[in-house]
Amino acid sequence: MNLRTKIVALAVAPLLIALMLVAFAVRHQERDLAQRERVLTEQTYMTQRRSELRSYVDLAVSVVQPLYDAAPDDEAARAEALRRLAALDYGDDGYFFVYDLQGRSLMHSRQPELVGQQLWELRDSQGRATIQDLIAQARRGSGFVEYQWRKPSSAQPAPKLGYVTVLPRWNWMVGTGLYLDDIDSAMETLDQQMNANLTTTMLWIAGIAALCLAVVSATGLLLNLSEHRVAESKLRHLARQVVQSQEDERSHLARELHDGTSQLLVSAKLLVESAVDALERSREAVPPALGKALQRLNDSLSEVRRISHRLRPALLDTLGLPAALERLGAEFGEEGAVDASVAIHGEPYELAQEVKTALFRVAQEALTNVRKHSGAMQVRIALTFSAADVRLDIGDDGRGFDEEAAQADPSGGIGLRNMRERVAAIGGTLHVRSDNAGTSVVADVPVRAGRTA
Repeated sequence: MNLRTKIVALAVAPLLIALMLVAFAVRHQERDLAQRERVLTEQTYMTQRRSELRSYVDLAVSVVQPLYDAAPDDEAARAEALRRLAALDYGDDGYFFVYDLQGRSLMHSRQPELVGQQLWELRDSQGRATIQDLIAQARRGSGFVEYQWRKPSSAQPAPKLGYVTVLPRWNWMVGTGLYLDDIDSAMETLDQQMNANLTTTMLWIAGIAALCLAVVSATGLLLNLSEHRVAESKLRHLARQVVQSQEDERSHLARELHDGTSQLLVSAKLLVESAVDALERSREAVPPALGKALQRLNDSLSEVRRISHRLRPALLDTLGLPAALERLGAEFGEEGAVDASVAIHGEPYELAQEVKTALFRVAQEALTNVRKHSGAMQVRIALTFSAADVRLDIGDDGRGFDEEAAQADPSGGIGLRNMRERVAAIGGTLHVRSDNAGTSVVADVPVRAGRTA
């Protein structure tokens, strides 16, 4: 093996090893983050659905409670109660059902053909005794049951989460349910996005590897003993390219970590703090392990700088952007010494989901920066709807900062960069003004990009 071949081999081998390690680390981290985000998202959806179902059933029971209390043995009262329950619904697929505790259908507003039938032996496509499970749960007082049932809007079986309660004097089980196929669809979309991101990252690494190998190979063909110093210079340049590619991947992973992991860490931190506070209030000794856990959570939170959350928050799905911002401002004001005010201007209209998510995340990041860095006493959030665009304006009366220096600092400014990327991705622009009188962050999204059809 001649000197030129040895030099090429010495250049290629470390490069391939470094790129393989980078690819392995990126693949492992992204899959781990995707799994955590999937679990967290599914848990959030299910918690929200359970809360909705409990509220719906409580409402239904409150409608018939006066009849139940006043005339427990009156058939006319029971008939009136069934009529009232049949009139209650919430959307095409939201309805209530009533069975007696022996499995006979008494009321089903979407499938009236079932009324009067004995369905005790009914089983779903997975072999589960649906009515028996529901009645068993109702006999225990109330609770949730998962099963398959025909969805009215599609006339096809779909997974459903039901919540039932019992009216013992009438021998009734009253319940309702929400279909879960939209959650499955959301999870599939999330998986597809994660797989697409992973594939794109791998392609970038493969492209960088191919480019670097091509440069090394071309350099090796031109090398000779008299050009040894030139070859070394080029190899150093390649090494810098590898380091830069690693830094680019770390930057990408930092955004993913900040978007997916910080919520879990904050929740764990609050739980630990709550446990410590509860022990202190009860005058019990706080285990040293809790203090260490809290410190480690704080250390982890300080390393996770940004989040690039690709699912829209459940808060936006249930309340919409104006109400979500009002809730965010109220919670921010309750958490610290900074007064927060939220104002909605213009006539709100429905925004595209990605626009709502991006603007909500910009507001979250801006408030986080206010709490951490500004020393402000007041912060204002204004959402303005106009015929031309929708504008989000977050301003505070803090000490401000040097935006150029923050952007130039590789260890800082991640928040601003992420906000700009989020707004640019939805066709908008982000403007930041900061001086001694305070900081203002303004996001403008044209109506053609922000409004749904």
